[in-house]
Amino acid sequence: MNYHQSWAAKGHHEGGRDRHLQARSMERAAVNIYRTDNSYEMLLFAPGRIREHFNLEVKGTELVISYFPPQDFPRPDWVHREYSRGGFVRSFTLDEAVDPAGIQAKYVDGVLQVSLPVVPGKERVSHAIPVS
Repeated sequence: MNYHQSWAAKGHHEGGRDRHLQARSMERAAVNIYRTDNSYEMLLFAPGRIREHFNLEVKGTELVISYFPPQDFPRPDWVHREYSRGGFVRSFTLDEAVDPAGIQAKYVDGVLQVSLPVVPGKERVSHAIPVS
């Protein structure tokens, strides 16, 4: 499984508000990914969000995770701000080992936990390459 910033997340999206939110997406949702014996586990750190406003979608070989706050989301007149609870879009390329139909997600304590099961026998073979 590989991470890449999608075309939309780079800010090439219709609409000024969406473009601004997506251009700053990297600042708003840090991701850690680890591998278990039978899955990839993704932890997307997004505290202060509303569970119902997350959207996860598989588009071909890409997992797209987005969040857009409700229109009436409070926007204080900040004196100082180091963290934002705004919208974001993140995308991840799924390899053939991931079973897209089995992907599950839950939002617990400010962390979106996404489990991406691996199809046995589909994992890529790895081997060491000697340096001469």
